[in-house]
Amino acid sequence: MPDIIFSNATANSIIRPQYFQFTGFSNLPHAKYYFILLCFVYAITLLGNSFVILIIYIDRRLHTPKYMAVFSLAVTDLGESTVLISNLFGIFVFNTEQIAYEACLINLFFVFFFSSVQSVMLTVLAYDRFVAICFPLRYHSILTNSSMAILITAGWLFNFLFMLIGLIFLTRLSFCKSTVIESYFCNYGPIYRLACNDNTPSITLVKVYIVLHLFLPMSVIGLSYAFILLALSKITSWEGRLKALKTCFSHLFLVSVFYGPLLMTFVAGVITPFHLNTRIITTSLSYAIPAMLNPIVYSLNTVEIKDFAGKMFRRSKLSIVVAFSK
Repeated sequence: MPDIIFSNATANSIIRPQYFQFTGFSNLPHAKYYFILLCFVYAITLLGNSFVILIIYIDRRLHTPKYMAVFSLAVTDLGESTVLISNLFGIFVFNTEQIAYEACLINLFFVFFFSSVQSVMLTVLAYDRFVAICFPLRYHSILTNSSMAILITAGWLFNFLFMLIGLIFLTRLSFCKSTVIESYFCNYGPIYRLACNDNTPSITLVKVYIVLHLFLPMSVIGLSYAFILLALSKITSWEGRLKALKTCFSHLFLVSVFYGPLLMTFVAGVITPFHLNTRIITTSLSYAIPAMLNPIVYSLNTVEIKDFAGKMFRRSKLSIVVAFSK
């Protein structure tokens, strides 16, 4: 009899908890040291991406379609890392593993929103390399600042609406059993699995998300580089091929760092379930490392950024010398 009353209640009303609780780092050995490592990674991410954003904003030579996408990528790296590290501060600094229901939904929205925009920006940068190498004479007519602005805006807007739909689906779920999330942030999968009513829309959305933000971008990027290799095969000199290919190395490295861990986690999760600690470490690193490496890779491989940084360093050095001479 109580079971019948319980099922009727959940069928006619939505039960929302006041709090969710994280258990991601509860059983992880030496979790505090791992937290310090992630804080160190975040500090580099913060400095590096802020540096790239500042330089692209100030230096007019970088007001080009390619660096508009790099600027957008840096913003998403900064946003995603900040949202994730805030959860870790709550767990380790303020010693609380609880998060309010509304705050959890906001946290989830921004983590996956920024991550999905990252995927779009890497695809847009692949398109930039495709046009630059396959249509070099028409590059500036095909990829203008206006067309790139439209691509970037469409990417941000589409993912905002997509994640908003996902958020709406979650608000229709009832949590009448457990409210313990086996993660260190409000992860979509662990949350909808806690629901005691029909979570089919959320399951479907996750499958669509994986296709749109993992397999589709990888396919588009792979196809673009297939055309790039075909175009390079038509260049007679090895020097010309290598020179053109060098412009793709940074992007290829970032693509492998971003999609590689996600793909391995997905494939391994399908073949054999991960231990919780392994999944937490893999997930946290797959979010943290690409955001840290993106600005470093572009800074080291861009002449304009290195020149601008050198000028800033020389100016600051000169100002220090002048100040001490007085």
